[in-house]
Amino acid sequence: MANIQKIRQRIIDRDYYMSSHAEEEMLDDDLERKDVENAIFKGRIEKKLTQDERGTRYRIEGPARDGRLIHVLCRFRENANLIIITVYAL
Repeated sequence: MANIQKIRQRIIDRDYYMSSHAEEEMLDDDLERKDVENAIFKGRIEKKLTQDERGTRYRIEGPARDGRLIHVLCRFRENANLIIITVYAL
């Protein structure tokens, strides 16, 4: 299964965690959880960041519900669930 499908499946299964940093950034850019989910479902992995010792991070670029492009940075944790690290509007 490709990584974008694995990420989308975690969203469908509600098997993900939104970091407090992501929550703050979402507030700053007037984004909601539904915008993040929309970007993941309709977007693509724009960059794979492999230099982090905690694991590969994926930068997904996709549309918020209002059409703005946003980036969602996430990675899988050891227990295989997904953590949304940060979210921001472009």
